[in-house]
Amino acid sequence: MTDQYGAPAGRVPTANSMRRALKRARDGVALDVAEAAVLLQARGDDLEDLAASAARVRDAGLEAAGRPGVLTYSKSVFVPLTRLCRDRCHYCTFATVPGKLRRAGHGMFMSPDEVLDIARRGARLGCKEALITLGDKPEDRWPEAREWLDAHGYDDTIAYVRAISIRILEETGLLPHLNPGVMSWTDFQRLKPVSPSMGLMLETTAERLWSEPGGPHYGSPDKAPAVRLRHLEDAGRSSVPLTSGLLLGIGETPEERAESLFALRRISRAYHGIQELILQNFRAKPDTAMRGMPDAELDDLVATVAVARHIMGPSACLQAPPNLVDAEFARLIGAGVDDWGGVSPITPDHVNPERPWPQIEQLAAKSAESGFRLVERLAVYPEFIRRGEPWIDPRVLPHVRALADPETGLANPDAEVRGLPWQEPEDAFTPTGRTDLHRTIDTEGRTADRRDDFDEVYGDWESLREAAAPGMVPSRIDADVRDALRVAADDPTRLTDDQALALLHADGPALDALCGVADDLRKSVVGEDVTYIVTRNINFTNVCYTGCRFCAFAQRRTDADAYTLSLDQVADRAQQAWDVGAVEVCMQGGIHPDLPGSAYFDIARAVKERVPGLHVHAFSPMEVVNGASRTGLSIREWLTAAREAGLDSIPGTAAEILDDEVRWILTKGKLPTATWIEVIRTAHELGIRSSSTMMYGHVDQPRHWLGHLRTLAGIQRDALARGVEGFTEFVTLPFIHTNAPVYLAGIARPGPTTRDNRAVTAMARLLLHPYIPNIQTSWVKLGTEGAAEMLRSGANDLGGTLMEETISRMAGSSYGSYRSIEDLVAIASAAGRPARARTTLYGEVPEERRRAAEASDGHLPELLPVVDVD
Repeated sequence: MTDQYGAPAGRVPTANSMRRALKRARDGVALDVAEAAVLLQARGDDLEDLAASAARVRDAGLEAAGRPGVLTYSKSVFVPLTRLCRDRCHYCTFATVPGKLRRAGHGMFMSPDEVLDIARRGARLGCKEALITLGDKPEDRWPEAREWLDAHGYDDTIAYVRAISIRILEETGLLPHLNPGVMSWTDFQRLKPVSPSMGLMLETTAERLWSEPGGPHYGSPDKAPAVRLRHLEDAGRSSVPLTSGLLLGIGETPEERAESLFALRRISRAYHGIQELILQNFRAKPDTAMRGMPDAELDDLVATVAVARHIMGPSACLQAPPNLVDAEFARLIGAGVDDWGGVSPITPDHVNPERPWPQIEQLAAKSAESGFRLVERLAVYPEFIRRGEPWIDPRVLPHVRALADPETGLANPDAEVRGLPWQEPEDAFTPTGRTDLHRTIDTEGRTADRRDDFDEVYGDWESLREAAAPGMVPSRIDADVRDALRVAADDPTRLTDDQALALLHADGPALDALCGVADDLRKSVVGEDVTYIVTRNINFTNVCYTGCRFCAFAQRRTDADAYTLSLDQVADRAQQAWDVGAVEVCMQGGIHPDLPGSAYFDIARAVKERVPGLHVHAFSPMEVVNGASRTGLSIREWLTAAREAGLDSIPGTAAEILDDEVRWILTKGKLPTATWIEVIRTAHELGIRSSSTMMYGHVDQPRHWLGHLRTLAGIQRDALARGVEGFTEFVTLPFIHTNAPVYLAGIARPGPTTRDNRAVTAMARLLLHPYIPNIQTSWVKLGTEGAAEMLRSGANDLGGTLMEETISRMAGSSYGSYRSIEDLVAIASAAGRPARARTTLYGEVPEERRRAAEASDGHLPELLPVVDVD
């Protein structure tokens, strides 16, 4: 038998299986999916037994959190910003159509005045949260929504959400809790600076309820379980405190509901970012396709709350909407809830308008009857307020602190709810910390091998081990290397993926032959000259909370090795570089939470004003997205403004491996592959050229290298077809493991082998031909002999003199921070080749620059003194 959605009828658990599962719950033993599915069907005495053990787990968590006997709620206003939606959920009465809005005298979106009127009334009554709810991407379905946004100057709905959130913060003091539907990683970056918390219900992971005709989510692109899970993961990667939960009784089986709970637990453990789970029981509504569906039973809700408590553990926050439970508060308290969610004294629940909120006094009385005290919280939970960075953006932190009890992190009952300026942190460029690190990293080293928050900032190490295991020992393949070598020598553009993989695995004589083929191609394409550039690296800050697990450079602002340079210090270092013959300055830094998105413009402008002739090669795609997100500009607009400020080209770093399977092991919060590609393509279209890179030898496999190189070749091929110059070179970046967190945690390999380096260099030459002619090797990562070997394996460029280099040195590279021109010429000579200087774009270096560089060569440590903090 099946139900109306095609699911197998629920299997009634045996008495024995129920007894066993209940005992495991009582004993605090971890449940599996099958046991959870059994317990979800507990009724009568069994349900009372289950609820009692769940309540004990909840009580232990409240005790540990320092609020025993406390239930929380948030005093809020509900702002339905737009009721238009591109989805077609079969139970929803919130979403409507433009015609109905017009007939009711409403706009396609609430106007700012309408929103602020609600928020101001809420502030006067002591509300502290503005719950902003809206349909998913309405402009994608409704032309009227697109027209409204265009008429009011917004690129998309997210832009309006951001703008109205700032006005709420500034004009009312309420904290926006944002529910704009499914978002991209980039959308999270746009909204994080204007909101302390966000929300998205998972609802269910039952794929069939979305994919099969007649299902409750059929025809709703944003209700695909994989899409919603990706949203929850992106929230965790972005360090956004997130509310999620399940919608119960829409046709899922007990097994499917249990699987949904375990999916939420997996994400919660991996990112520590789910601040609460809402367990919401389905209520059928008239005029919907599911009007005949029975409401979820109260026993079903109670059992789900109890099972969720056992699965999520004592520290989880579980909420049941109090307006949907027919005043059966005691049963839910007895099953393990600890929160009643948002309760509004002035606005209805627009999703369930037929169900009014209970009065706060009634809720307090009902909680007291069960032995609990009702206390107000904020939209963002106390744990995240205590964590601070990176969970709460410094632009909204003053608003949160103004309303929070400094001792508990709950709402301060005496706080005045009033608007505060939303602004960038002051003194972002005040020089702080170890600003001489660029010099002392070579003499004194780093203070410790890891930052102080090693166990928290990178997410859950245990959850990464299984995903990373395949990359610990790269697989080998059995393929015809000789045939692949023949194709490579004849025409490398004809290499199939199987042949390319065979060559990436080559070793011994086959590897020697591969490197010979690559070197022959190098000679025919770019000649014998080994090129290099006289440049200076300037890493303007190493304060960063992105959580890249391969990076030993990033520090918390309070760590001993943390630093931030002033604009004058950046300009001074650029001037010093120019004085000793540099033609380029390469500038990158950590994603410092205090730096405004316009800081990058200030940095470029400071260098250009001091040294107009110096090429500014700066800001990785991650920094570009960060700048665009913080300024509210599109990537194209931000890059255009950066170019006007003095940016000449960008480094193609932050690529690592362009495969999200690997990226999400390497990094917690860095931009996804698709966003990296978007930044690079946009820059190229604007005439801003870039390098390209690949960091390899960690948790990756040769198949990932192949995919990465194919992706870069495709980007450049498409650019050239449109008359866009695009990439200047490809840079191989062997993983430096020594101090890398992912290695210290026992998850990554200890960097690539010499075989790997030779194979990657040779195959980069072959697979990027004829699109990217310049292949650069890294002396700072490989040393003199290693770099010379790569020059014999297809590389033609040695990169720069650097003058200072902090990122690789912090990771444990032992090859120093500077190479003189004489040193670089010697590396080329060791490979049997001549050397010549180049510009960033591989042009000829002006004679004046050559003379200045040659005159200073070998004396740079004396000519580049440490810049004093004052």
